[in-house]
Amino acid sequence: MAQRRSRHLLPGFGLTLGVSMLYLTIIIVLPLIAMLLKVGGMGWEEFWRIVSSNRSLAAYRITFSSALIASIFNGIFGLLLAWVLTRYSFPGKRILDALVDLPFALPTAVAGLVLVTLFSDTGWYGQFLEPNGFKVNYTQAGIIVAMIFTSIPFVVRTVQPVLEEVQVDLEEAARTLGATNWQVFARVIWPTILPAFIAGCVLSFARSLGEFGAVVFIAGNLPGLTEIVSLLIYIRLDEYNYEGAAALAFILLLVAFATLVLTNALGAWQVRYADRRR
Repeated sequence: MAQRRSRHLLPGFGLTLGVSMLYLTIIIVLPLIAMLLKVGGMGWEEFWRIVSSNRSLAAYRITFSSALIASIFNGIFGLLLAWVLTRYSFPGKRILDALVDLPFALPTAVAGLVLVTLFSDTGWYGQFLEPNGFKVNYTQAGIIVAMIFTSIPFVVRTVQPVLEEVQVDLEEAARTLGATNWQVFARVIWPTILPAFIAGCVLSFARSLGEFGAVVFIAGNLPGLTEIVSLLIYIRLDEYNYEGAAALAFILLLVAFATLVLTNALGAWQVRYADRRR
């Protein structure tokens, strides 16, 4: 009698699934539950007082606006960089491709120190920018620069594999039918990479919301001017105000989670729309 084949693709599926779920529970689920319990135990009035204070509102404004601007920048230039790495061959391409992952490997504190040095009044960039009235260090512009540096790989690495899988035959067929390069991109390439592009931009936004190490050095940390939410959380922890830190962390978690849910909904809509067009 032939041996019955397992329906599982991986051997030891039950064991691997159990280990994975245990890891997720210990590393992710339990800390989140602890934070939610801390928030739930403080009462609505106390929670609202913390998250709606003038200092908190200013931190939200600075953090969310900076993350949005950084994500827009990363969306534009990350797409261009992914396009160059995918469609062209040139000397130093491997080095450029490796440099894209540098923010992943580089400690964010080191990145912050490097950026502060570059944009100081005697730095490589600052010596030209500051005399012309454009100051980066200790301003919101510095926060945006730090967020761009640490989150641009998410766009590049999300879009690049999809670009590599775009069928060249479809592009050549479109050109044969008289389509211009812009029409080929808009009608053939863009619909294919749009879900990945949106996902990369959202991941960039979510990463920027939680950035701390690179921002803390270049921002100056002035309440109401350059103080981000993650820094305010750190200050509350340093003051042993765990309820205040948990309340602010809950707001960041809520925004990041809502953003990811919206992205998944947009991705599902894009897939259904593409299926209807076929």
